[in-house]
Amino acid sequence: MHFDEILEKIGEFGLYQKFLYTLLCIPGISAGVFMVISVFLLGIPDHRCVIPGYENDTYTIQNDYHKTLVNHYIPKPTEEKKKYDECSYWAFNSSTVLFDNESRPINASTVKCTKWVYDDAIFASTFSSEMNLVCDDFPKTTQAKTLFFGGVLVGAFITGMLSDKIGRKKTLFLSFLLALGATVGLAFSPSYPVFVTLRFFVGFSMAGIFMTAFVIGLELVGPTKRNLAGIVIEYFFALGLVLLAGVAYLLRDWFYIELAFGAPMVLFLLMWWVIPESPRWLINQGRKEEAEVILRKAAKVNKVTLPDKLFMEEDEEEPPTGHLLHLFTSRVLLVRTLVIFFNWMVVSMTYYGLSLNTGNLGGDFYMNFFISGLVEFPAYTLSILFLDRIGRKICHLLAMVIGGGCCLATIFTIIYGGEDLQWLTTTLAMIGKLGSAAAFAIIYVFSAELYPTVVRNTGMGASSCCARVGGMIAPYVADSAKIIGGDFGHAVPLAVFGAASVLAGLLSLLLPETLGEHLPESIEDGVIFGTDQYREKKARKYKSSSNDLLKIEMTKF
Repeated sequence: MHFDEILEKIGEFGLYQKFLYTLLCIPGISAGVFMVISVFLLGIPDHRCVIPGYENDTYTIQNDYHKTLVNHYIPKPTEEKKKYDECSYWAFNSSTVLFDNESRPINASTVKCTKWVYDDAIFASTFSSEMNLVCDDFPKTTQAKTLFFGGVLVGAFITGMLSDKIGRKKTLFLSFLLALGATVGLAFSPSYPVFVTLRFFVGFSMAGIFMTAFVIGLELVGPTKRNLAGIVIEYFFALGLVLLAGVAYLLRDWFYIELAFGAPMVLFLLMWWVIPESPRWLINQGRKEEAEVILRKAAKVNKVTLPDKLFMEEDEEEPPTGHLLHLFTSRVLLVRTLVIFFNWMVVSMTYYGLSLNTGNLGGDFYMNFFISGLVEFPAYTLSILFLDRIGRKICHLLAMVIGGGCCLATIFTIIYGGEDLQWLTTTLAMIGKLGSAAAFAIIYVFSAELYPTVVRNTGMGASSCCARVGGMIAPYVADSAKIIGGDFGHAVPLAVFGAASVLAGLLSLLLPETLGEHLPESIEDGVIFGTDQYREKKARKYKSSSNDLLKIEMTKF
């Protein structure tokens, strides 16, 4: 029997698979947390310069004398929503200075500050406030976020190859070890270079954890359950965002938040004695005896009896393979591949960008972040409900265009509505997040079905790389709000995410629908996929297979 036939015999999603799949989904919670935890690690509280010569200065006004000193030394902000100028103070000669009616110096010059005090209303402490990554050093926070996604890119590439070479299980647990060391070590970072280096390795390990757990989970279930299994793990990712919002709200200090989610990962190492190697990988490596032990254990738990001989000689046949360049050998495949790559990049950029942009929305910071995680649950539920009803193409188009359109609409609520329409701005941004989350789940299924079998893994790997590039762009778009400033600055990130999403969604109209279609196997199939010619070819093939089967059956009598 072929492996999928064995899974159908055992039970495509029996008790054994459900237990292991649930265990494999749990690390998805940690992946969700650490993919966006930089919102709290690198958050920048409101701040101003330290008053020269004043000991124990605080952002909060202490008394009338302190208020007078603040007026003497701290200029008014250029932005309406800011309380103070954040990067400079007045320097003057106390014996000759003159003050206006508001106690502001008239004959003084501004000087860039080197020390700051921070508002603790939202964050008690962040790495940015401890290292003073503000004003001229503000770009360092964006670079740190980008380097993290660079780690995810490199990690996805290396752990993908490693899992094919040494196995899924070993790769997963090596990723656990790296994540444990990097996350706990990060909490004790003494400097910016150490911080960004460890963040890079956190990103590297998160790619290994989520992708490898995802692959093992899919390889354990039968063909008809893979779409469900591929989306359900996303619920655990979203749960990580919700938990992060709650824990961050309670702790408020980046050091304790990092440790609260990093240290418990030591428990994942206990799964070594429970999680088996992927039997599909073992079979591909020729280690069929080990695979058979696992499959028979699954059958026993699922209360199913397997035949004495599981594997036939024809299973030794090598499947045909292809190369990434084959996707660029015809105009049809070139256009489809570029559209898929662009959609992966935009979906990732928008998804992570909207999470990182939470602090720019206004209103309650923690509630906004909590809701941005919460909206992912209906996003994945809607994907499951409609993916096999109205098709992948329409689902993806609606998710991208509706979500992107809502992000674009925030231009008007931010610029013209101001504080009065803050609730509407937040609502529109959350619908945008819902759309990007749904599109992220759909694009996995849609693109995997569009790539021909001979280049499917290669194509999905390249698509994943495009997604990581989108993740690296996201911090620059989200942080552009602080660089540009004002209401227009706050509108820019959402406008960019929205416009890119609408464009990517409309471009997906160039892709054929895959629902109800036999998947393309060869490069030739990929070129004609979605046409009447392709359907006729597949119809002849399956008719021929049916006739051959009938002849075989007739020889029994």
